[in-house]
Amino acid sequence: MPAEDRLGPRELADEGITRLELAPDGDPVAPVVFVDLDRWGPHDPVPVPADEPHRVLIGVAEAPLPDRLSPLLHTLAFTLVPAGQGAGGPERVGVADPWATAGSVAEYAGAAPRAAVTLVGLLRLTERLPVAEGLTAESLAYSTLLAGPEFSAWRARSPRRPVPSHPDPVLLSREGSLLRVALNRPQRHNAFSREVRDGLLEALDLARLDPTITEVELSGNGPSFCSGGDLDEFGTTPDAATAHLIRVRQSAGHAVHRAAGRIRVRVHGACIGAGIEVPAFAGRVEAIPGASFQLPELRMGLVPGAGGTVSVTRRIGRWRTAYLVLSGASIDVRTALEWGLVDACEAR
Repeated sequence: MPAEDRLGPRELADEGITRLELAPDGDPVAPVVFVDLDRWGPHDPVPVPADEPHRVLIGVAEAPLPDRLSPLLHTLAFTLVPAGQGAGGPERVGVADPWATAGSVAEYAGAAPRAAVTLVGLLRLTERLPVAEGLTAESLAYSTLLAGPEFSAWRARSPRRPVPSHPDPVLLSREGSLLRVALNRPQRHNAFSREVRDGLLEALDLARLDPTITEVELSGNGPSFCSGGDLDEFGTTPDAATAHLIRVRQSAGHAVHRAAGRIRVRVHGACIGAGIEVPAFAGRVEAIPGASFQLPELRMGLVPGAGGTVSVTRRIGRWRTAYLVLSGASIDVRTALEWGLVDACEAR
């Protein structure tokens, strides 16, 4: 990581981080900045940056962090520390090589600076809002980015293909008071298409209207629980405003949240985007060994749009949520359990 991309105590205090600078083309200037936490001496004052989403400030440390830096860590997007130190608090993410990971994050997040800056501000908002209001804020941010140049550039690089229809995208079965719901597009790894979303909403409506259903088990058929939104449907709504209204009205995540105490989700294989954003609203999430979890929306110039900035944040905190989005990293079941993203690891 070049020295000029790092801020130490004096630079952080002097840096104009409460002002968002834009290039002529509208891109944020230096949107991702790394704070070198090892440069704090025992007598250096610890500045606390303004809690404003103007830049993505990420802490990096290789040495153990003193407690007096905790207020600073709280204000940063997240802090990278050596793997053995990641359990020090939800603001910290343990990785094998903090500065090497910082370089990867700088490259990944720097490719979508508008989405990166938007994400950090959104997470600061959604962690404080009730669920319904948080989902509205997320949808507004997502829809804004959907109309932006970063998504347009991704869409141009990723031509749409026809989306095959499936006769039974969601399967239901009843065992006494238990309603089993299975996502059923295995040939597309249960990509969260409109058909799947609507089928899941219908199943949850059934559970809501039938008082004899006391438990709902949600799972997925095939090699993956859910590989996220169907990429070939991205950007197909007539305009961003319509996309927002549909997303808020047809929110599967909100439906799961409203019945969370009765819903148990069993996830396996790839759990990507909506494949963990929606389950994270449930009262209990059980993972099969070998499952993996990822929030890759930033590479499309977007933020999570299926409720993840609300649901995942409530499980693992805004800092680790920011890390997953800004790095595009995939985590395994062990890490998901450690962070609280899933509640148990169960054999099939």
